[in-house]
Amino acid sequence: MREWKVATPLPPRFKEGVWRRIEQAERKPEPRVWARLAGVLEVFLPRPKYAFAYVSVLLALGVMGGTFAAQATTKRLNTDLGVRYVQSVDPYQKAGVGQ
Repeated sequence: MREWKVATPLPPRFKEGVWRRIEQAERKPEPRVWARLAGVLEVFLPRPKYAFAYVSVLLALGVMGGTFAAQATTKRLNTDLGVRYVQSVDPYQKAGVGQ
């Protein structure tokens, strides 16, 4: 190993490239949106007032979303049941008459 010599010269600006890659590796990447949000939550959630407000807002949003989804499903099912009833009374009735 001690007698081994490298005869190939280094590429031009090799040292500059090495230092540039080291600097890039040492830079911290920009935090993403979710990371920033997690940082904000880590600061505010240990405080009981903010934690209660956060959980309350999430709960309210979940209830509202569930209510809207249930209303849409109920409306669709009522329409389907109305069409089925009309077809059961008059089997020759077209499928979309009740709409």
